Amino acid sequence: MTPAEQSRRAAEICALAPVIPVLVIEDAGKARGLAEALVAGGLPALEVTLRTPAALDAIRAMAEVPGGVVGAGTLLTPEDVRAAKEAGAAFGVSPGTTPRLLEACAEAGLPLLPGAATASEVMALLEQGYQVQKFFPAEAIGGARALAALGGPLPQVTFCPTGGITPALAPDYLKLANVACVGGSWVAPKAAVAAGDWPAVTALAREAAALGG
Repeated sequence: MTPAEQSRRAAEICALAPVIPVLVIEDAGKARGLAEALVAGGLPALEVTLRTPAALDAIRAMAEVPGGVVGAGTLLTPEDVRAAKEAGAAFGVSPGTTPRLLEACAEAGLPLLPGAATASEVMALLEQGYQVQKFFPAEAIGGARALAALGGPLPQVTFCPTGGITPALAPDYLKLANVACVGGSWVAPKAAVAAGDWPAVTALAREAAALGG
């Protein structure tokens, strides 16, 4: 899969909803219910971060939920890419980018939202054909103002900013011409997930889905 093909697919995924839930799942047994709740609330694109032992099993469970598009976040190595693909991930997200990671995604046919934090990193990815990128850690590196500034010299790049974004901050990003969607963890509070309070999660998802206007 070429970078251009990856970017086209990433753009399609980012267009599904204004918010991509960023999920840290401790118990794979909660994964299907969580995915169903988020999809029911209007957030079909789901990012499961590879930060817990349960992550790959969670991806397997979520991949079976009708209407959901499940991806793997925190991709760091080629091994992560292969494991995510085998578990059923439909896309990948990385906090930063390395040549080996890009090569592994291309070989696996896994669409990637590659992470960038500076103009030089954005330009390096654009040079390779990646027109849709992740901006991380968004709030720590300047937030919406920084992304707006990047949009001046680099209007051809579209971003999914992630990192420190809240419901109050999300509209500032979403109004930018170079932002397709944002990543956020607030739609799946730990307490609600642990309790299996799926109506609460669905309600939060509906509020997030409405941020896109």
